[in-house]
Amino acid sequence: MANRPRRFLLYSFAAVIPAIGLLAGTAAVAGASTISAPAATHSAAAEAKAIAVSEIKKLTVGFSPTDHHVGIKSPGFKGLSDVTSTNWAGYANTGSSFSDVSAHWTEPGTTCSSRTTSLAAFWVGIDGYSSGSVEQDGTMIECYNRTAYQFTWWEMYPTNDVQVVGQTAAAGDAITATVVRSGTSYKLTVTDATHTADSFSTTQTCSASSCVDSSAEWIAEAPTGSSGVEPLSNFGTWTASSAAVTEGSTAGSISSFTDDEITMIDSSGATKALPGALNSGGTGFSVTWKKAS
Repeated sequence: MANRPRRFLLYSFAAVIPAIGLLAGTAAVAGASTISAPAATHSAAAEAKAIAVSEIKKLTVGFSPTDHHVGIKSPGFKGLSDVTSTNWAGYANTGSSFSDVSAHWTEPGTTCSSRTTSLAAFWVGIDGYSSGSVEQDGTMIECYNRTAYQFTWWEMYPTNDVQVVGQTAAAGDAITATVVRSGTSYKLTVTDATHTADSFSTTQTCSASSCVDSSAEWIAEAPTGSSGVEPLSNFGTWTASSAAVTEGSTAGSISSFTDDEITMIDSSGATKALPGALNSGGTGFSVTWKKAS
């Protein structure tokens, strides 16, 4: 099919991340007379992680009013339509009555070389590409105070905020994420085969009028905060594999249905995260980090 001239409203993380003071001074005062140096260091690290976890739990999924242009070919473009976004990179299927989306990946790592907070989320989902709801789950990286923290999570927008489940995910973990719909029920499952405590499964409901099931996605995302899109953590390359999707009664791969390739760009049009071509079976692709913001 030819490219479809249209504009999409993508739904994304809206991170509420207030400014956080450095912890070093507090830790030093608390530990000066009663805690040995190694214990003080451990205490500061634990406090930093607690703050990072607290801030991640404040993330919500919400509307991101950015332009998404169709027909601007990115390098190596292979999707049916080429879409640019300031917060998404990956692939989306469009249609109706999507009921199952899944993928595997090896959790990427990152190097947090700056005190600037940065984020990267990796997920599969139904809806959100051109609708007002999204049902999604996956993993997330946060760089906070030069340390990386990684999580598993799920979200049913606009019903609730992001629900953080696992706090011990790490680079190299074997991840499987699925969203399965049955009527108005959505089963959200993330399996971390490496750190099993991060695994979960939850069933949520959403009315047919609210969750229209008009798209399925496989996405690497830069969450959006109150001041705009947050810096994107340098995840190197994220590779989704064994991607599967069901539309109506037909099960297939990404390329089995109407698929759009999404390139993440900054406000000047420079590429921030670039998706590669689908593999020969349409079941996998990679997204490569290019720049933070």
